[in-house]
Order: sequence, then structure tokens, then C-alpha cells
Amino acid sequence: MVFHFGDTEICTEEEIDQLTEVNKGYSLVVWNDDVNTFDWVITTLIEICEHTPEQAEQCALLIHLTGKYAVKNGSLEDLKPRCRAITDRSIQATIEPVR
Repeated sequence: MVFHFGDTEICTEEEIDQLTEVNKGYSLVVWNDDVNTFDWVITTLIEICEHTPEQAEQCALLIHLTGKYAVKNGSLEDLKPRCRAITDRSIQATIEPVR
């Protein structure tokens, strides 16, 4: 909704948020499946996302419990090759904008 005050338009707070929204980066999302083992997903996250073993294990558990999990945030340039490397290992992964 836009209000007019003389010749000046006044936007609601929600509209200002939409107008000033900037890209907050991207998330690399790994999806659960019934094919890959926990160990394989953990190894992949350690090698490709540079996670510690503890981080990789926690991410694998969250992927399993919730169906998907954002394992890494960053720029599109950083995440594209990581996503490709994960999918090359037959693990489903996507890149999604952070909201």
C-alpha cells in the first residue's frame, strides 16, 4: 500500500523491505535419499565443503531427519563447483538463494 502526502509517496514498512532487499547469498542444500550411506555423505562434506568430522556428522543427521539441509552458505561462484562435485558423487544437491 502506498500513501500519498502531497507529491510524496510513502511506502509501508513491508514494501520498503521488498524494495531494499539485497541478495543475502546462496545456500548449498543436500537432499536426503535412501541410497547413500551416512559415512559417504560425511566423507563428502568433509572433502568438498571443508567441514570438520563433527560438522559433517551433524549435517548428515539433519539431512536425514529433515529431508534436506543447507550445508554451506556463500557466493554462487563458490558453491557451484561444490554442488557439482557433490552431485558427481551421486548425492542430490541444489543451490538456493538465502531468504
